[in-house]
Amino acid sequence: MSCKAGQRHHPLRIRQPRLSETLPGLGRPPLVFNVALPPPDLSSWLAPPSGMPGVWVFDSGRSGPEMVITAMVHGNEYAGGWALENLRRRGPVLSSGRLTLILANLEAFDRFDAANPVMSRHVDEDLNRLWHNTRLNSREHSSELERARKLQPYIARADLLLDLHSTLWPSEPLFIAPPRQRSAEFACALAGGKELPQTVLTDLGHHGGSRLIEHAHFMSAGGTGRSCLLEAGPHWEPATVTVMESAIARLLVEAETIHLRGQATEESCPPEMAVVTDNIIARNADFSFIRPWEGGVTIPKAGTPLAHDGHDLIYTPYDECLLIMPNLRPRRGQLAVRLARRTAVLFRS
Repeated sequence: MSCKAGQRHHPLRIRQPRLSETLPGLGRPPLVFNVALPPPDLSSWLAPPSGMPGVWVFDSGRSGPEMVITAMVHGNEYAGGWALENLRRRGPVLSSGRLTLILANLEAFDRFDAANPVMSRHVDEDLNRLWHNTRLNSREHSSELERARKLQPYIARADLLLDLHSTLWPSEPLFIAPPRQRSAEFACALAGGKELPQTVLTDLGHHGGSRLIEHAHFMSAGGTGRSCLLEAGPHWEPATVTVMESAIARLLVEAETIHLRGQATEESCPPEMAVVTDNIIARNADFSFIRPWEGGVTIPKAGTPLAHDGHDLIYTPYDECLLIMPNLRPRRGQLAVRLARRTAVLFRS
């Protein structure tokens, strides 16, 4: 890819004295979703042998990497619950090391109601914004913060952490790695597997707080822990579970090689790296997209209108602009979409 591909050719925001009637905008789509995947039976996770609700530990008895797979950091993203419960029932086959499976927010999951499926994302606050030491070691209290503190010992010992997520709005699956080479290597190694998303995104973090993959164990300059997040597809679709299970299978087969060498033994499809350049925050309550963009769409030309935000029009700032998980109903101050550009640079050991 030419180095000019990521240059900015157009302003990101332009104030409009009066919005053009030729760009009416999408408006605020209704929150009506098809719940095609029923909630799983997770009763076996309430009092597991580990003694910690939501945590199952499997030890091969042989030296090897510490693998941790987390799911349901958000209570209504229970496709990950299906994936981990299916694995638990089958019994994971480990060649070496130890595997810890974590269903993170069972309390929020217990509140799930198919008639209003977005309301069980959390109990008090977003569990995936609490993983900085300033929050974990603070005197603050919430249901999610107490849960994060209890899970922290399992996270801090992980050599490889795969965090399973799904999306509310339509989006192509992708891996997200924090801005550390060792974690980008990990995500690329998983993305090279069959029937797995090839896009590996490195982003700017989240303005609301540190995510699980950004725990200090994975961000420290001299550390060895690797982490990545998989956005596997829509929340309540069976196909999302299939993508998660493919990623889990890839991890279990390649874990030792990834841990030691930063890459997998086999690569079916070369991964594609992308880097977030802009987080678009809704500044107004009436933020609306020009059309119902789906995540993973690439906009060919700079200067393509994307959204209205009050009196501002939001445009693509460069050619070949990749849209990352647009939120079609952002609240004021909430992340509406991330803009990214693909890069020819792949992280390798």
